[in-house]
Amino acid sequence: MKGGRLAAAVLAVLLGCASAAPPEDPALVCPVTVSDGRYLMGTVLEISLCVPDRATGEVLMRELFAEVAALERTFSRFDVKSDLSKLNRESGSGPLRVAAPLAELTSLSLQYTALTRGTFDVTVGPLVLVWLEAERTRTLPSAVDLEAARARVGPGVVRVDLAASSVDLLVPGAMLDFGGIAKGWTLDRLAEKLRRVGVTRALLAFGQSSLCALGKPAGWDGWGVLLGDASGGFAGTAQLSDQSLSISGSLGQYAEIAGVRYGHVIDPRSGEPLTQARVAGALAADGARSEALSKALLILGEQDGIALLESLPDTEGILIDESGQTWQTSGWTEAVRYSAEWPGDED
Repeated sequence: MKGGRLAAAVLAVLLGCASAAPPEDPALVCPVTVSDGRYLMGTVLEISLCVPDRATGEVLMRELFAEVAALERTFSRFDVKSDLSKLNRESGSGPLRVAAPLAELTSLSLQYTALTRGTFDVTVGPLVLVWLEAERTRTLPSAVDLEAARARVGPGVVRVDLAASSVDLLVPGAMLDFGGIAKGWTLDRLAEKLRRVGVTRALLAFGQSSLCALGKPAGWDGWGVLLGDASGGFAGTAQLSDQSLSISGSLGQYAEIAGVRYGHVIDPRSGEPLTQARVAGALAADGARSEALSKALLILGEQDGIALLESLPDTEGILIDESGQTWQTSGWTEAVRYSAEWPGDED
């Protein structure tokens, strides 16, 4: 089966700046391609840069990875010394001055909560804790515990003052969790840095979930990626150029309780994790927006989710279920030159 070649990956990134044929325009030639990867933000960040010389590329690589490491120390909920951990511990105690990136991303995330009809919500932290405990004990949370967690979730539990760089978690026990947007937002910052220093062709990829493409490699229509379906099989190929793509899977991580698989993606409105195996991809101009919308598409589903993306400018998406059935926005295929054929397969 073709899908076995993906080794259960949701998305495999085809990195590189090489071309099967020389580009027609000599200006498109990429003298040097520098690629490297580091384990950051809970996954591998892979970067491929088209640069004038290797020394320039290696310096940029070090700067990019250092910037991501610094942001991880701000946003990590696992690092007890991070700004986020401190903020969560002091919820209900009044405004707390935080690093500017944390205030900025909190403010942006609240905008995306409204945009996604409440399906993307960084205040979901209390519900995450409840379901982590359910996973540990293999016991479903009680209605009382779920209701208590839901009472501490929602845009009304947080207030942001960008001028003062402060965040106030108004309800004791409220918690922020940026696991669904921090990677895309971080790639946006890296892309801005690369553009400032004149790098116009690059691919930035956080594992199998968040990608940001600058320009396109010489001789290609875009940076090529493989998309998988919800069973780990092959779904199709896409090509990215000056676009961001986020892939979210409902059961990429899950806990089986009483014979039911409960995924790591939680619907903040109901407090319940998703149980149906699906993969959602959202395309946008920036990574933060694509991340928020991929969660919305996954939760809202083939009717409301596709309709939401159709209503937004410069946004496309695809939803794939375990059987390989797909639903997509009207412009998805053209926007990423999507093909359901395995690369190199003959008719």
